[in-house]
Amino acid sequence: MNDEKLIGKITHYYNGIGVGIIELSDKLKKGDTVHIKGKSADFEQIIDSMQIEHDQIDQAKKGDVVGIKVKERIKEGDEVYLK
Repeated sequence: MNDEKLIGKITHYYNGIGVGIIELSDKLKKGDTVHIKGKSADFEQIIDSMQIEHDQIDQAKKGDVVGIKVKERIKEGDEVYLK
């Protein structure tokens, strides 16, 4: 985990559609690989889709709240690291 940087926390998870909401403390862009880690989550995935208020975006900055499609269940408070 030496090369990973904390870039945000999960603030909400929509189970029915598999979308996690991240409050960003750093930038994130499409194509980035993230590592989501928490009490029950520990997986990596590539960001292939990201939205702010239902609008598709290619990159987000510190302070933005974005939604991403996730491949596994996550929980509020899980941490998001940039690989």
